[in-house]
Amino acid sequence: MKNFLISALTSTILLTSCAKQAQNSQPISLLAAQMAPATNPHDKGMVVAANPHAVKAGVEALRAGGSAVDAAIAVQTVLGLVEPQSSGIAGGAFMIFYDAKSGKVTAYNGREKAPMASDENLFNGPDGKSIHRFDGVISGLSTGVPGVMAMLNMAHNDHGKIDWANGFNAAIKLSEDGFAVSPRMAGLVATFSKYGLKEQATTRAYFMHEDGTPIEEGFIRDNKPYAASLRLIAANPRAMYAGPLAQAIIDAVHEDPRPGHLSMADMKAYQPQKSEALCSTYREYILCGAQPPSSGGVAVQSIMGQLENYDMKSLGPSLKGWHVFAEASAQAYADRDLYVADPDFTDVPTRALLGRDYLKSRADLISMDSANAHVKAGDPVNFKPGKDATPDNPGTSHFSIVDQWGNVVSMTTTVEAAFGSERMAGGFMLNNQLTDFSFIARDKDGKLIANRPQAGKRPRSSMAPHIVFDKGGQFSFATGSPGGSSIIAYTAKTMVAMIDWGMTPQEAVNLANIISRNGSVRLEENRLDENLIVGLETMGHKVRRSKGEISGIHIIRKNGDGTYTGAADPRREGIVAGE
Repeated sequence: MKNFLISALTSTILLTSCAKQAQNSQPISLLAAQMAPATNPHDKGMVVAANPHAVKAGVEALRAGGSAVDAAIAVQTVLGLVEPQSSGIAGGAFMIFYDAKSGKVTAYNGREKAPMASDENLFNGPDGKSIHRFDGVISGLSTGVPGVMAMLNMAHNDHGKIDWANGFNAAIKLSEDGFAVSPRMAGLVATFSKYGLKEQATTRAYFMHEDGTPIEEGFIRDNKPYAASLRLIAANPRAMYAGPLAQAIIDAVHEDPRPGHLSMADMKAYQPQKSEALCSTYREYILCGAQPPSSGGVAVQSIMGQLENYDMKSLGPSLKGWHVFAEASAQAYADRDLYVADPDFTDVPTRALLGRDYLKSRADLISMDSANAHVKAGDPVNFKPGKDATPDNPGTSHFSIVDQWGNVVSMTTTVEAAFGSERMAGGFMLNNQLTDFSFIARDKDGKLIANRPQAGKRPRSSMAPHIVFDKGGQFSFATGSPGGSSIIAYTAKTMVAMIDWGMTPQEAVNLANIISRNGSVRLEENRLDENLIVGLETMGHKVRRSKGEISGIHIIRKNGDGTYTGAADPRREGIVAGE
């Protein structure tokens, strides 16, 4: 990597449709086996994503001479078809892109925006009180202006190698031919068919049989309306933001019950953003992530900055090692909860939150013998907004890509909750991203909450795509995960595991997830020794045992010989493949 990143980092730190039954389709397990690489590592490029169909599309884009961004377009459009519970073209995303030639690391922001008719009372009922959270999710009120496709088009204009339209071919073909419903999709359809999916005629027809039973694993699901929508966007990248497709989105948002405020003017006005990535150092590494309104970059790097004050290598994944990780996580979550929101609307003290001295002061609050029972946000700028009241939503998908030129994409993409708002237009799910705002505007003391709803505002996100570089500025690994606010802990875990604990990418992915926020520690008890769990409880941690987490961590690491090794999270359905 060129000196560009080093100099830029220095300044950053200083400033701090129709259903049909399966005939000869392949189940996802067989497809995954066919897509699995003959060898891992690869030297010409690699894709790691949450579904084999999406990985296949991404690899095909790379083989056609496409860049990592071209492959990202192919991956995203297929994920919107085969994993509608997690992401889609009417959702949002954050992408970190490393340009190997120039050394620049760019953060692309495709977060959705609230309609201009919104205000801080967006989720209040007629009585002036906040409506039930789930009522907000499955409503038109929850849908923001989609951002992911506009963001990908911006990135393609900057870094694409093949025509924009080529990135849609795989998804269009799969939409018309049909795909075998995966086990994960089938399970979630079965669950959510009891709720919003049955309320709208379009979603009911798509996700259920005529007798009302949900479509099952292996069922061949085509989606010709989706293919038609993709053709429109392939021909015109702004087709989602004006014309019939935009109107279809607006019409679905305005359906009862609880219609939303989205307008054609909102759609036409949407523009994605790009900036330098948010970068900081950790030992001999450079960590680069997304800027606010993503809190993932700030919070992950806050955890790591605190841990730098401890010998995590010697502690290892022991009781003491996990204790320190949990305590640093709790403090990082407290800070991000209070301070991080859309910087176009609120003064986010990003540099102060990541200041070395400030993080040292936070690390000094950690006791090696007991848990802090009353973790509070710090005060790096002598000003505190109102106490946050933002709910947690666990949808989303993450993928990592490297191309033949060494360019890297780390991208996290989402429709927010499972199946988003559970409303559909044009063959795709609409997001419920606005429920990432705090449902109340002021805390009990009357102070304004930074992440409250406002017209044209982007809600805070926990998405945390990262690209990590070694001390010479050379690409080391890309990482990230879905999982609501747990994304932050999932992602930080992989960094500690690989940098401090010497683990391979797959070992880092497989390692137990431990998430400490809001006064409790949730952990995967089946991946941890019982004595360690009891030890954490003895130290005063309020442990919540989980049978499994919903992470979908996908990593690519560059090896010393220039080849790449990938890792896919066994908790989902992803695979690794490359050239």
